[in-house]
Amino acid sequence: VEEKHIIFFFWKINSSIESHSEFSCEPIRLRMCQDLPYNTTFMPNLLNHYDQQTAALAMEPFHPMVNLVCSTDLRMFLCALYAPVCTVYGQVSMPCRSLCQRAKDECHKLMEIFGVAWPDDMDCSRFPDCDEPYPRPEDLLTGSEPTDQSSMTVQREYGFWCPRELKVDPDLGYAFMGRKDCSAPCPSMYFNHQELTFIRYFIGVVSIVCLSATLFTFLTFLIDVTRFRYPERPIIFYAVCYVMVSLVFFLGFLLEDRVACNAVSPSQFRASTITQGSHNKICTLFFMVLYFFTMAGSVWWVILTITWFLAAVPKWGSEAIEKKALLFHAVAWGLPGALTVTLLALNKIEGDGISGVCFIGLYDIDALRWFVLAPLCLNVAVGVALLLVGIVALNRVRMEIPLEKENQTKLVKFMIRMGVFSVLYLVPLLTVIGCYLYEHTYRSIWETTWMQENCRRYHIPCPFKVEQTNRPAMVLFLIKYLMMLVVGIPSVFWVGSKKTCFEWASFLHGRRRKDGVNESRQVLQEQPDFAQSLLREPNTPIIRKSRGTSTQGTSTHASSTHLAVVDDLDEPASSVHSKTSYHGSLRRTRDDRSDTMVYRGTEERSFHGSMPRLDHPLSTHSSLHQIDSHSRPGSQRDVSEAPPTLITHGTSASNSQAAENEATSA
Repeated sequence: VEEKHIIFFFWKINSSIESHSEFSCEPIRLRMCQDLPYNTTFMPNLLNHYDQQTAALAMEPFHPMVNLVCSTDLRMFLCALYAPVCTVYGQVSMPCRSLCQRAKDECHKLMEIFGVAWPDDMDCSRFPDCDEPYPRPEDLLTGSEPTDQSSMTVQREYGFWCPRELKVDPDLGYAFMGRKDCSAPCPSMYFNHQELTFIRYFIGVVSIVCLSATLFTFLTFLIDVTRFRYPERPIIFYAVCYVMVSLVFFLGFLLEDRVACNAVSPSQFRASTITQGSHNKICTLFFMVLYFFTMAGSVWWVILTITWFLAAVPKWGSEAIEKKALLFHAVAWGLPGALTVTLLALNKIEGDGISGVCFIGLYDIDALRWFVLAPLCLNVAVGVALLLVGIVALNRVRMEIPLEKENQTKLVKFMIRMGVFSVLYLVPLLTVIGCYLYEHTYRSIWETTWMQENCRRYHIPCPFKVEQTNRPAMVLFLIKYLMMLVVGIPSVFWVGSKKTCFEWASFLHGRRRKDGVNESRQVLQEQPDFAQSLLREPNTPIIRKSRGTSTQGTSTHASSTHLAVVDDLDEPASSVHSKTSYHGSLRRTRDDRSDTMVYRGTEERSFHGSMPRLDHPLSTHSSLHQIDSHSRPGSQRDVSEAPPTLITHGTSASNSQAAENEATSA
């Protein structure tokens, strides 16, 4: 009989309701349950109220029935559930089914009058089938006196209970550690005030540096918008994205936790909690800007590798790539926009009490996995694959196609530059992904450790059999925030050159100067067709073509590329004579009044008229090409836009040698 009435605490009233894992006897403070045969109880009770104040609020609807004494058994039955007698630790004495049934039948009509329904958790079929009073004599004999230190953990894991201080209004849709209507403490679960202050100032300094660097890149583009053409134009939009990202982090540094955290409410016994959802308009705005431009910056880097691939492998020209600009913009802004709208619809926004901004995946592992890690990893995989193919193609050009020594050097410099830029982008991005993966792996351990350290403070269940405890290192978060911002700085590496310095100097002095096409584009313009280089006769000179620079030509897949911006002044002065000899060039001025030979800033010679003079030493070849007949309208450039190249076709070895001698003497 005793085994039927003394039931071990593995019994649960409802399988979906969890119980407490730490119990100790405490004095009964419920007003309805005073003057009972026992004066000690334990929390949480049989209805999973983790403290007596919560139990008292749940008992309020039954006060009219108890005061009117609709049943002599109702008060004892309610106290048996809301304030059960404290017996041997790990055991609980349940009221009999007959006691429940009498109280329900006798008070049923009065409860209907007051509009109170009999709770499902108090269904009489859940109690043992017996007919004995409560408490039983054996319950009183095995009871113990209340003590602050007498406690024993039940051999069971009961999960996380949301403390009263962290509860929020049900209509907000919050969730924390799998519990609804609950939010994480703010500003941080893991760091103290001094650590938070250091991290915030660190983020503030780094955001200022990143904002300055990316803004400098964008302003350099605005000074001369024609300088950065495709395939390098995506670098500018990539820089714009990180201007916005760094700006949001800087604003978060200024506002501290006023946006990311809910205010303290002492009247409702609520502490400061992390903001979730879209009810906080400023937090929602921060999230939209930060997430949208973070994803857009990643997509623009992929588009940059695509344009490099198109320029290096199928050898598309700038104009051919630029025709796809609308598609690039649709993808780069459309995909992040769709992800942002989806997250707003799912109400996945979370405040970051450390940095002061709002993002996703800070406490929701699923959101981190599918909306942060998955897009970033996909972008890295696609971008790296295209980048490697492009580098291999350029290396093939360098190895298999005979180029002049100077152009070989320029191509190698460009390949190094592209590789360094890619490394400067990929290393921070891969580090951020690594930090996210580390958080994804150890988040449950960090939360268990936090729960073990704060369960007594919040009066919630302590975790059972904790095998591993660990707290996140502050340096991990420092690295994560650093790399999230540093990833935008490599754009400065691409625009940083003497040419940029001269442009800024001219701009600050109110002058505008237009320079030639960039070095890499010139190198690949002058390279011969691959098939021509393989099939030509040994003594046949290679014909240099300038392809893909026309905006009105019939060929859209040209071999010229626009892959780098290098100042013409970076070249040594020793190349002056080489430019005036065989490989010099003629370019018409835009007003069609003179053809000018440019000598790297050292000397300048002009030939009047729209064609070079026939009696000039440099034009003695019978096969000299006229500029007007072979230059398409869209390929004309300003004198200062390109290093000159004389287009010649030697008809014999002797004629070529004679021309070179005459050019050298000139």
